[in-house]
Amino acid sequence: MSDATSMAEDFASGRNDPVQALEQALDKASQVPAVFISLTTERARREAEAAAARWRAGQPLSGLDGVPVAWKDLYDVAGSVTTVGAAYRRNVPAALLDAPSVGLLCRAGIVSVGKTNLSELAYSGLGLNPHFGTPHNPHGNDQPRIPGGSSSGSAVAVAADIVPIAMGTDTAGSIRIPSAFNGLVGYRSSSRRYSRDGVFPLAHTLDSLGPLTRSVRDALAIDDLLHGRRQTHVARSLKGQHFVLEQGALEGIEPAVHNNLLRAVDQLKAAGARVELRPSPTFQATLELIKHQGWLGAFEAFALHQALLDSADAEQLDPRVRRRLEAARALPASQLIALTDARRRLQQQLIDDLDGAVLITPTVAHVAPALAPLEADDALFVSTNLATLRLTMPGSLLDMPGVSLPSGRDALGLPTGLLLSAPSGEDARLLRAALSVETALTF
Repeated sequence: MSDATSMAEDFASGRNDPVQALEQALDKASQVPAVFISLTTERARREAEAAAARWRAGQPLSGLDGVPVAWKDLYDVAGSVTTVGAAYRRNVPAALLDAPSVGLLCRAGIVSVGKTNLSELAYSGLGLNPHFGTPHNPHGNDQPRIPGGSSSGSAVAVAADIVPIAMGTDTAGSIRIPSAFNGLVGYRSSSRRYSRDGVFPLAHTLDSLGPLTRSVRDALAIDDLLHGRRQTHVARSLKGQHFVLEQGALEGIEPAVHNNLLRAVDQLKAAGARVELRPSPTFQATLELIKHQGWLGAFEAFALHQALLDSADAEQLDPRVRRRLEAARALPASQLIALTDARRRLQQQLIDDLDGAVLITPTVAHVAPALAPLEADDALFVSTNLATLRLTMPGSLLDMPGVSLPSGRDALGLPTGLLLSAPSGEDARLLRAALSVETALTF
């Protein structure tokens, strides 16, 4: 599977064109169930035809002009209903305007194929959806596997070779987790890097946007387009680049995740990187804070959806999502204050802790679990969801930008992922480091 940059290079050379690429994407989308909630076919064809004409004239709007992209169904796309994966929103009015992020990429020539499936209200790391179906992870042939969530459809749209880029959101791991489960690159931006206007929220403090892609260079290209830049990125040598491999995060993870991560670290060292194996006091303290004080996002999600929970529409919610939202109703305000204060302290501590290094952890402690047992067992769903989110939640609480990279596969062919993270706001440095790391990895 080629990435978006390669696809655009084919447009430039005449080996492919945006109309043909779109028709292939639409054909594949029709063959893979539960990935898309809606398709924007007429719009996409107009955009693809305009892009093809620009390439023929040698006047593309950007380096990704004409590339088909999918949007998690939290983003407003003009003329489409933003369902947020919830049955009660099936018949709300269609969005009148594109979200700013959609508009920026549209003006760069991106072709909007449609809106992808997700965990209802974006409130699960597993990706199951009883209303619109659950997209199956395309990896592993032993039995259907979960896609990861909440950006489930976005991940499968890229992993199943429907589109080379899909946009997601990440509040506790919702880009990074499905990227790891599907063998993709997933970039969680710092929460204020892009405008979140026109994107349905979950937790205002923690929500962030980002792409799921097949390469770091594509993630960089999207970042450039969302900032109105045109740049060429070249991977720098890893020699002398500093990383901290979080020692405690290696405990309790599946053997394939562990072995693939250590092999990747050996490759980084061989390329000249300085990798320090040690505990990160800040990462460990954040894990403990979440374990004992709860999740900041739970307070914010309940506050956002309290009116829904108190309405007749609550009966239409996935019972698992409803229970999780309701669990925060009785939490004391003092707990929220303690979490917020600790968060600020730990964010400052992290800068001193890493001292310019990039943090390395597994993205998820395990590969994608089987789907059927999770559909059948509520207790298993809850415990698996917590285990799946555990290693990405600290980065979200501290607003760390993160890039999940494929690190290999297990014996069944299921992907594993490693996560690179940096302090809040250091996105550009992190993306450059990820480009260097990706270049060094072979598996």
